[in-house]
Amino acid sequence: MSVAEITDARDPRTRGAAIARAAQILARGGVIAYPTETFYGFGAGAMSADAVARVFALKGRLPNNPMPLILPNSAALDRVACAIPPAARALAARFWPGPLTLVLQAARDLPEAITAGTGKVGVRVSSHPVAAALATAFGGPITATSANRSGAPPARSIEALDASIAGGTDLLLDGGETPGGPASTVLDVTCDPPRVLRAGRVSESEIRAALGG
Repeated sequence: MSVAEITDARDPRTRGAAIARAAQILARGGVIAYPTETFYGFGAGAMSADAVARVFALKGRLPNNPMPLILPNSAALDRVACAIPPAARALAARFWPGPLTLVLQAARDLPEAITAGTGKVGVRVSSHPVAAALATAFGGPITATSANRSGAPPARSIEALDASIAGGTDLLLDGGETPGGPASTVLDVTCDPPRVLRAGRVSESEIRAALGG
């Protein structure tokens, strides 16, 4: 596996230093692979158009496919989205941190590649301790698309990453094996009622209950 750097975030005693190193690389416009509550993802600072373009290239992702983001906390919603409806804030309060991606009207200063020209952005707060700490240390939104070639199976460990994926990153943040399973539920909250775009870990019945339906 050819990669510039691997840092170990599995041990809680050294996790802080590993995450600080990863956040430093993100801050200088780098691209990393890191664990989330489902699979390993590509991490890049969402406001860096060049870093986001690298993620698209590494993944072979079509430019008409928007890029989901992980936020450090629910307060960061206002940095990446506008016209946030009360339903979105209620769902964030109920399911974040967790595998629910909310699709909102995007802030105007987000790179166009993130929204793929749709004017919308999908965001969540991760429940994985490494991903959550990374977003907090970086202090802003990071990309959260799975670290695999488009159409290929996602990876649950750095050992399972495709060699070309690993070699194209600046750092692999090793958080051990991730849980896998269903991906996050993707819910469009720009419409009323909200519409499920991708079924996942959070069920429609749970969403309706959270909204009082």
